[in-house]
Amino acid sequence: MTVGERIGKEHLTYGQGASAELVAMVTIGAADAYGLPASTTHVLSLGMAGTIAANGSGFEWGTGRSVVLTWVLTLPASIALAGSPYWVFRLLF
Repeated sequence: MTVGERIGKEHLTYGQGASAELVAMVTIGAADAYGLPASTTHVLSLGMAGTIAANGSGFEWGTGRSVVLTWVLTLPASIALAGSPYWVFRLLF
């Protein structure tokens, strides 16, 4: 089971999947054009959530909270994971 399958209470229709992919493509393309960082996984998950909300097919709030929490924690966790070994190596060498 994927995150996409757990975001909604029903399976995505072909139209919902195509809409989510199209929005992800445009968003990632715009981020690239402006030199901004973007996560394809985060963008596509949000696109799927948007189609589920628009279709009224039952958004799973528990999964939504987990996805948002992951988005919020990604930056500080990445900083800590990259910064810790850097400071250790800097002190040793």
